Amino acid sequence: MPRRHFLQALGAVALGATLPLGGTWAQPAFPDRPVRIVVPFAPGNTLDTALRVVAEVFKQNTGQALVIDSKPGGSGIIAAQAVAQAAPDGYTLLLSNTSMMTINPHTFGKLPYDPEKSFRSVSNFLGTSMVMAVHSSVPANNLAEFVAWTKAQPGKVSYASFTAGNSSHFSGVILNQRAGIDMTHVPFNGTPPAVQNLVGGQVNAAFLPLLAVKPHWEAGKVKVLAVTSPQRSALMPGVATFKEQGYPDLEIYIWAAISAPAGTPDAVIGRLNTEFVKALQSPEVREKWRAMDFETLPSTPDELSRFMAADSKRWAEAVRISGFKATE
Repeated sequence: MPRRHFLQALGAVALGATLPLGGTWAQPAFPDRPVRIVVPFAPGNTLDTALRVVAEVFKQNTGQALVIDSKPGGSGIIAAQAVAQAAPDGYTLLLSNTSMMTINPHTFGKLPYDPEKSFRSVSNFLGTSMVMAVHSSVPANNLAEFVAWTKAQPGKVSYASFTAGNSSHFSGVILNQRAGIDMTHVPFNGTPPAVQNLVGGQVNAAFLPLLAVKPHWEAGKVKVLAVTSPQRSALMPGVATFKEQGYPDLEIYIWAAISAPAGTPDAVIGRLNTEFVKALQSPEVREKWRAMDFETLPSTPDELSRFMAADSKRWAEAVRISGFKATE
């Protein structure tokens, strides 16, 4: 066979090996490279820790890494905007949360993203409660004593949140209103600096995830006065709930979910949902999260969308009653 004919035949064989019968290029299975997930808090945050547990299982199941990209600050707006503007291919996701999806729309006059139109739901992720902790020097061992102490020095007692406009911030707003006190809000970019300033005594109180406070509570550096969950936590059974102490409006369940940019294809959303649900249902994740006071919340995309809509209505009413706006 002449060399020219041989090369033509070889090319035809190679082409036939790489093209399906339809004559179009085969698409690689999703995911075929690492998936980036943007989180609204600094590294070391409790949600960041929980996500890393899931990332290990995700890689075991898919062969691809789940790369965590921290974009803290701005009440989650920075992270949300980054993902809203990302390519809708499933390789950039958002660890969305209570603040950016269901509180921000009611506290900010204008947002650079729309919680419903800028994203597609993938799956709910986790739920947890917060605690109200105070520095060990605060002369109070329950809410009644703290309220009395705060009333005796109006405007002089401060409380920290893990970011402005978040549920931890808003918890203090609600307590101020319901108890008739005047705590000063001090926001931080993430849980670690808020904890650091509470332990150091730069702020008197804080609303924070239980796990972040627990070691300092055990060391006697802080006191925990109340928990926002409906029932007492198994990790702190001696700490009464807000409801038990006469503040039912402070029964607050904070959550985080997985969202993708609007326009992400159905097939990609479906695969992501399958993998995240599989990871959340794994014994490894459930056991490690239980020790962190986190509950796994696997769901379908539609279930997450309905959940967020209901939670947004709840916060809309709370914001309206308090009169709080993010510009304050």
